[in-house]
Amino acid sequence: MDTSFPVLVVDDSRTMTTIICKLVRDIGFTDVDQVNDGAAALDRLRQKKYGLLLSDWDMAPMNGTELTERVRKDPLNATIPIIMITAKGDADIAWLSGADGYLTKPFKANELQDKIEEIAQRRAEEIPLAG
Repeated sequence: MDTSFPVLVVDDSRTMTTIICKLVRDIGFTDVDQVNDGAAALDRLRQKKYGLLLSDWDMAPMNGTELTERVRKDPLNATIPIIMITAKGDADIAWLSGADGYLTKPFKANELQDKIEEIAQRRAEEIPLAG
């Protein structure tokens, strides 16, 4: 698995952000940034090109669904892989917002790695439409 690209972790709980960043580093990523709200994430995405966004769903004032929808509308970041992280376990939240996948808290490093690999494989198999 390619771990050379930067990862952005977004969660309004500083404890969860720290835990998630540790899991991301445990699977081999070294360029990991963290922010604690959706607005800060949008600012960071304008400043740096990320290869993966991990976002909590239940945040305030901008929740993960709103953040994902705004990222998808941004031409510079519309294609970034997004994994929604939720304690609620509702897959519909992730899919309806445009996320590529979701994980339910708590999760382990190997589950995160499997999800990243699944998304990378799915994207590699996508065939662009002609015209």
